[in-house]
Amino acid sequence: MKLSAPIYLLKRKARLLSREENIPLHVALDRIAVKEGFGGWSLLATKESAAAPAGKLFARLTPGDLVLVGARPGHGKTLISLELAVEAMKSGNRSVFFTLEYTKNDVLDRFRTIGAELTHFDELFEFDNSDAISADYIIKSLGLAPRGTLVVVDYLQLLDQKRENPELMTQIRKLKSFARDRELILVFISQIDRSYDPLKKPCPDIGDVRLPNPLDLSLFNKTCFLNKGEIRFQAAS
Repeated sequence: MKLSAPIYLLKRKARLLSREENIPLHVALDRIAVKEGFGGWSLLATKESAAAPAGKLFARLTPGDLVLVGARPGHGKTLISLELAVEAMKSGNRSVFFTLEYTKNDVLDRFRTIGAELTHFDELFEFDNSDAISADYIIKSLGLAPRGTLVVVDYLQLLDQKRENPELMTQIRKLKSFARDRELILVFISQIDRSYDPLKKPCPDIGDVRLPNPLDLSLFNKTCFLNKGEIRFQAAS
C-alpha cells in the first residue's frame, strides 16, 4: 500500500494534530495511520521499516566511526539517529542518547514514532540529558561501554555552548580518539546553515553544516544528510 506522503511528512502531520487537538502524540500517529489504511501507527511503521534506510546505513557503520547526521529542522535527522540506535540494539549492542535538547518523554515519543518500544530492548538503551554534556562528560559516562556501543550526541553545535568547555575542535578530536580506541560508534546530529537552498541542490552536504565555531569536518569519516525524504550517505575515501 503506497502512502499518501513520505513518512517524515506524515510524522509532521501527526505532531501538528497532537498540538492542535491537545492529544497524545501516539494517538495522533494512530489517526494518521488509519487514514493511510493501517490499523495503527505501529503497523504502518513496521511496513516502512522493511524499506527504511536505517538498516542499510547501520550495516555500513563500523566500531570507531565518527558519523555526522545533518538536516534542516523537521527532516528526520533525530529520527534516523534513533533508528540507528534501534538497529544497534537489534544486533545486541548498547545505545546511548546524549541530548541537550530533549526530555526522556520526548525521546520515548520519537521511539513510538518509528514504531519501536524500548521495553523490547531490556537494559540496552541509556538516556542522558545532563546540562554538563561535553566531550569529557561523554567520555567519563562511557567508561565501561562495551565495544560496538552506538552513541548519539544531540547536537554537535551545543557541545561548546558553555564558555567553560573546550573549543569544539578540541572536543571532537578527543571524542574521535576515544571512539577509535574504545571501538564505539559516535553519531553527531548537526544543524544545517540557513543559507542552504533546496532549490539549488536536493540535499545539503558538508559545506552546509552550521559552524558558529571552527571545526575540521574531515574529522568525521562518515556523513549522512537528509532533505524531503532523500538521504545522502558518504564515507571518507
